[in-house]
Amino acid sequence: MHGKVALVTGAAGGIGAATVRALASRGVRVAAVDRDGQGLREQAGKLAADGLTATPFPLDVTEAREVEAAVSRIEDGLGPVEYLVNAAGVLRLGTATGYEDADWQTTFAVNVDGVFHVSRAVVRRMVPRASGALVTVASNAAVTPRVGMAAYAASKAAAAMFTKSLGLEVARHNIRCNVVQPGSTDTPMLRAMWGPDDGAARATVEGDPAAFRVGIPLGRVAQPEQVAEAAVFLLSDEAAQITLHSLTVDGGASLGA
Repeated sequence: MHGKVALVTGAAGGIGAATVRALASRGVRVAAVDRDGQGLREQAGKLAADGLTATPFPLDVTEAREVEAAVSRIEDGLGPVEYLVNAAGVLRLGTATGYEDADWQTTFAVNVDGVFHVSRAVVRRMVPRASGALVTVASNAAVTPRVGMAAYAASKAAAAMFTKSLGLEVARHNIRCNVVQPGSTDTPMLRAMWGPDDGAARATVEGDPAAFRVGIPLGRVAQPEQVAEAAVFLLSDEAAQITLHSLTVDGGASLGA
């Protein structure tokens, strides 16, 4: 992977930032994309302190024209994008009948439209080169219903199926498209769900029968680095014969769904 170019969205924190680090440590030239410019700069500083580099590209993935222009700048500055990781995502909690329109629309704008915009812009450029690999970070909620997470679950299911359909269309061009489906992972998104409750982590591991939620059989919440390594594997030559696949990284929480 050394010397190749990757574009990672959601790179200012969580799984996206961990993926940037995992790729940079392998010598990949990473374009770190997020609408949080300050967060990107902070992550770049942390990488630099460890002798690693990534180039920040502040960008709102919900804006199609901005995405197209940014991908052109990335390829002009770093070279042809060989790897794409769609890790940008948002979570809005609420009942299926109680969501405000804005919460539903924002969820789909980032989690679905963003994946579409970035994947389209990158894969269009991969096709003439007949080379490339893409991973979309979805969620085990894409295949397992969750109370209070209907918008998130529906958006992640849509992103996963879009990625696989795209992969079917471009397989003849030697472009692979796969999905990573994490469960509960120690990120700012999960901690925002927990709030100030000190017992929330334990409750996540043990499950909540009242909410039809099983626990995590392995007995621990995932770390962002573990999800990142799964994404890097699917990008790598070791996964050269894998496409249209969903790799679940949730400690068994979705019981293999």
